[in-house]
Amino acid sequence: MSRSDWTRETLGAGVRAGDKRALARAISLVENGDTLAYDVVRDLYPQTGRSYAIGVTGPPGVGKSSLISALVRHVRGEGKTVGVVSVDPSSPFSHGALLGDRIRLADHFTDPEVFIRSMGTRGHLGGLAEATLQALLVLDAAGKELVFVETVGAGQSEVEVIGIADTVVLVLMPGSGDSVQALKAGIMEIPDVIAINKMDHPAAKTMLNEVRSILSLDRERDWRPPIVLTEATRGENVDVLWQKISEHRAHLESAGLLEQRRREHLAGEVFAVASGRAKAHLVRAVEGDPELQRLLDAVQRRELDPLSAVREIMEKVFKLGNEDGTHTR
Repeated sequence: MSRSDWTRETLGAGVRAGDKRALARAISLVENGDTLAYDVVRDLYPQTGRSYAIGVTGPPGVGKSSLISALVRHVRGEGKTVGVVSVDPSSPFSHGALLGDRIRLADHFTDPEVFIRSMGTRGHLGGLAEATLQALLVLDAAGKELVFVETVGAGQSEVEVIGIADTVVLVLMPGSGDSVQALKAGIMEIPDVIAINKMDHPAAKTMLNEVRSILSLDRERDWRPPIVLTEATRGENVDVLWQKISEHRAHLESAGLLEQRRREHLAGEVFAVASGRAKAHLVRAVEGDPELQRLLDAVQRRELDPLSAVREIMEKVFKLGNEDGTHTR
């Protein structure tokens, strides 16, 4: 079917049937912020909520893609259908894949039950988090039992993206000390499962002990994040990693936390997307209004304080003014 032949009905039906061309088209429309995508996702939404989403995050170059590839191979061995969405600009799923990665992923690209898509981090109309959420909903509606989301563990948009996942896996490798520091400082959210890839590295055990000591400080959690040493390129301990992901899922389900987590995540997504759009609207409004520009200039010249400027901008752009003239925050 050519690009222009898809309609709201045929695209929705194609996605529900798990047709790869329909999935590819729907996700392209999502990326481009096409109005047809919103209609299709709106139609599909009641059929979602069945996929289990696994977020895989970590610094660039630690082997997230190789690990996902090995996990996909493992779960396909169990007969599960899989979707992969990558939003890592350095990932081989994106572009410039090294030959080795292409070879490793070749099985998955030709497997009709696996759908792999790179979102790229270029400027999406509604933001990266919005495009990723919509893509995940499309894969969910297509009947994918498991959806992996790959992202670099840095920046606000990546935090929002990973916020969609049911289980978050942090991938580290010996030498990626910044991430360990971020964990120690509490900047990085504590993940549900940690994989230390390149287990043959001489510093792997040292890193394992360091991460374990950081996690031991957090006594509040009822789930203790397990740490697994892996070697993705050889597939070593991938079965153990999958077992730990499955145990986390079982923990969430048995404690009745999965539904609660999903409700919080969906509410969080609504706010994240709404705030992203509101900010974009605000920027456009200020750029296109000389009067509002003058307010910014006055702040920059220190003639007007920032919060007074905020109040005036909010009143003009969003008609949000408090009756008593106090600051709107």
